[in-house]
Amino acid sequence: MNFLSLTAGVKHAALAGLLACSLGSALAQEALIRKNLAERLPTLSKIDEVSKTPMNGLYEIRVNESDIFYTDAEGNFLLQGNLIDTRARRNLTEERVEKLSAIDFEALPLKDAFTQVRGTGKRRLAVFEDPNCGYCKRFERDLQQVNDVTIHTFLIPILGADSTEKSKNIWCAKDRNKAWLDWMVRDQSPAKTSCDTSALERNVAFSKKHKITGTPTMFFVDGSRVPGAIGVDQIEKTLASAKIK
Repeated sequence: MNFLSLTAGVKHAALAGLLACSLGSALAQEALIRKNLAERLPTLSKIDEVSKTPMNGLYEIRVNESDIFYTDAEGNFLLQGNLIDTRARRNLTEERVEKLSAIDFEALPLKDAFTQVRGTGKRRLAVFEDPNCGYCKRFERDLQQVNDVTIHTFLIPILGADSTEKSKNIWCAKDRNKAWLDWMVRDQSPAKTSCDTSALERNVAFSKKHKITGTPTMFFVDGSRVPGAIGVDQIEKTLASAKIK
């Protein structure tokens, strides 16, 4: 073995040692944070993930899939709020939560939704709505101006008993799309009828699991989530930018 080969071997061994040491230190750090937080705050006994943030000495704590907290290197302090990168003018917490709350569009239970196809239907949108949600009504009126789109509507009656009653009548209507738009756009109450409405229960359960807490909440083909009513321009912009990953 020549000198150069020997030197390279020594460097590789040293690098491997440093990496192993660094990994061991990181695992020990994570274990310490988990231990201290679990002992002091039993509600944090089940932490999904501990990871470093770009801020020196600050660690991200993720629980319940997408709830974000921050702590120091020993778990002595805990805070919740937005971590802002002032140089890049980015809300790192918001970006992280958006990524964690994204949904695989193709995994949506479309059998529990009713579907409208307008024009070519080449663009796709899924929306979770309550029939008694005023913001949803405004959103639906704006949505009438959007063409070449397929809209999957999931009814989630979360605003009370009347929401459940209206959702059942709309779901059981012979023409669900017409019954929905008659109510949301034209203020014509859906006729009373009955059928198997277990889909509504599954929709509510799905919403709870994925933390869909307000209506309307939209999902696009790239998995991105947009909570709240947005105008026509924003709908068009998001449909145009959403691409399957």
